[in-house]
Amino acid sequence: MRRLLIALLVCALVGPAAAAVRIKDITALRGARDSQLIGYGLVIGLAGTGDSLRSAPFTQQALSAMLDRMGINVRGSQLANRNVAAVIVTADLPAGMDVGSRLDVTVSALGDSSSLMGGTLLLTQLSASDGFVYADAQGAVSVTGFDVAGQAQTLSQGVPTAGQIPNGAIIQRAVPPPPDELRMTLELKNPDYTTAVRIVDAVNAYSQRRFRRRSAFEATNRTVELFRPPEISVTRYMAEIGELPVEPDTVARVVIDSRTGTVVIGQDVQISTVAVTHGTLSVRINETPTTSQPAPFSQGKTVEQPRTAIDVEQEGGQVAIVGGSSLRTLVNGLNRIGVKPSGIIAILQAIKTAGALQADLVVQ
Repeated sequence: MRRLLIALLVCALVGPAAAAVRIKDITALRGARDSQLIGYGLVIGLAGTGDSLRSAPFTQQALSAMLDRMGINVRGSQLANRNVAAVIVTADLPAGMDVGSRLDVTVSALGDSSSLMGGTLLLTQLSASDGFVYADAQGAVSVTGFDVAGQAQTLSQGVPTAGQIPNGAIIQRAVPPPPDELRMTLELKNPDYTTAVRIVDAVNAYSQRRFRRRSAFEATNRTVELFRPPEISVTRYMAEIGELPVEPDTVARVVIDSRTGTVVIGQDVQISTVAVTHGTLSVRINETPTTSQPAPFSQGKTVEQPRTAIDVEQEGGQVAIVGGSSLRTLVNGLNRIGVKPSGIIAILQAIKTAGALQADLVVQ
């Protein structure tokens, strides 16, 4: 049977304890968040790969408005150049950046332009969700993809209709940093009660050594409250707190992507003892038509006659006992059956239905 899934089984056979990570890598200070910026602009200088103005009327309107502001009246004219493309410009604005700092921006084609290679973005205002303009973007667009087509063959790599401008935006309006307060809140990127408690224990151990007092307590599975000692600044306190190592805990989870055949099994996944059998039925249909030639002088016609051969083959059928408290035991038990990752997907779904998979099953 022709398999449609190209499978990849990813499992990390590690010890019972996860590797320690820094607090700054799994948490974020409330209020110190990025802002997303967006703007509409024009890319010029394209070598005939821009928007067709008849198919993208918004490009012609923007081009006419830009030329009108420069004192060039093209109203009523039918523009037909293919060197201009309408684009959407996006960027992330970190909190606390001052006016005059530069940001990287991403430029994406909006119309039917085939490539932005060699183009230059004209001055574009970038605004946030509150409607205020925070940055201006302009510069040469860097495109890594290409798309070349001939009469009989097409070669493409990457996406030529999207590119970047390193340091292409200048901040015109600063986002204020979080207020300097004695009480602060850390937010976990992956909420978990155990991880929150371990962060509190690590911070309090540090505070006991440094300030002779406790300075953290767990609020929820998502937040940890911090009380900054007044004798230390926010910057230094967060720098020292962020370097403390903790071992994050995760929920037992199995993630399945049926489109690509990817199976990711978490370290803490357990399966109650079950008996599993797996078999596949392969049906092959071969079409080998033959040609029927009439006899000489019979005034017949040459016709094509169908001929079909069907072959049925069934494999598998082994029964194996699968179960255990570790990821290694689970993977070894599945490998004993001799199935491919596409079969492991079906087995894990059946085990979850039977109630023997002690983990969350996420199917994408």
